[in-house]
Amino acid sequence: MLSLILLSGADTAGRFTLIDMHVPPGGGPPPHRHDFEETFILLDGELQGTFRGEKRIVRAGETIHIPANAPHQFHNASSKPVRMLCICSPAGQEEFFKEMGTPVATRTTPPPKVDAAQEAAFIKKVMELAPKYRHEMLKEAK
Repeated sequence: MLSLILLSGADTAGRFTLIDMHVPPGGGPPPHRHDFEETFILLDGELQGTFRGEKRIVRAGETIHIPANAPHQFHNASSKPVRMLCICSPAGQEEFFKEMGTPVATRTTPPPKVDAAQEAAFIKKVMELAPKYRHEMLKEAK
């Protein structure tokens, strides 16, 4: 996953962070939950999402809000990259995204191709960093 921090907690007095994310085909985190709210605004592409036990497709132009501590997951099952804005409230999780994501130069930088080995390495890194940033990894998003 590629990310560009547009607004950090320092910019918003800790109220929220705004992140421009690129999710390559096959990309996305495993099922998880955390103690902050997350809102995704899809700009390009579509994601498979699981939230409150319901699997659905979220398409460009749609928004999904995840309350704090709600189990969820998203996955790019398509052959095209996804671009979305992610708002986390309160701020602080931009540090997690800085550590786990690959920074991009601009908001329009296309994501690089990611193979299965790179995706597996990404998931491993997420699993290792999760406890540090108050993420609980789950077997499935309910």
